[in-house]
Amino acid sequence: MKLILASGSPRRKQLLQELGYSFSVQTKDVAEDFPASLPAAEVPVFLAYKKAKAFASEELADKVVLTADTVVILDGKVLNKPESEAQAFEMLSALSGRVHEVVTGVCVRTEHSVHTFSDQTNVYFKPLSEEEIIFYIRQYKPFDKAGAYGAQEWLGMIAVERIEGSYFNVMGLPVHKVYEALRSFHLE
Repeated sequence: MKLILASGSPRRKQLLQELGYSFSVQTKDVAEDFPASLPAAEVPVFLAYKKAKAFASEELADKVVLTADTVVILDGKVLNKPESEAQAFEMLSALSGRVHEVVTGVCVRTEHSVHTFSDQTNVYFKPLSEEEIIFYIRQYKPFDKAGAYGAQEWLGMIAVERIEGSYFNVMGLPVHKVYEALRSFHLE
């Protein structure tokens, strides 16, 4: 079986490489919209499945497609990727001094099966100054990251006081669960 990572995320690529897998990267343009009535914790699985469905017309006889989506949830609301500096500042200000959830949804698809799952991590942020937030946004440009931050970057180093759950889930891929799912397809 050949593994396809259907994600342009450099973090997911790095994590999958560090697990020791050989894979190709193929992405499809998929709108990351979801029904407003969908509970926030279900959004990432919905989006991961939607991304996997984009491969429905592909020949998958000897392939496994892996898709994922990560969201930050604060007060029951999804904080997706910011579209501007102002939106990133608003998100990080809201996260400052608070605990939030990071949920990653994963879909593993083959020609005849679809398996979805998710993982949830609680992240505790210290209070952040306006200067710290502005510095981070301008230096790191977190516009490709849910909640406007990367745990592996400067802000994660100075702001994350504690996590409950998988650190790798916060980076965008719950590798412990992905490993078990891929083993079920005999990808060692």
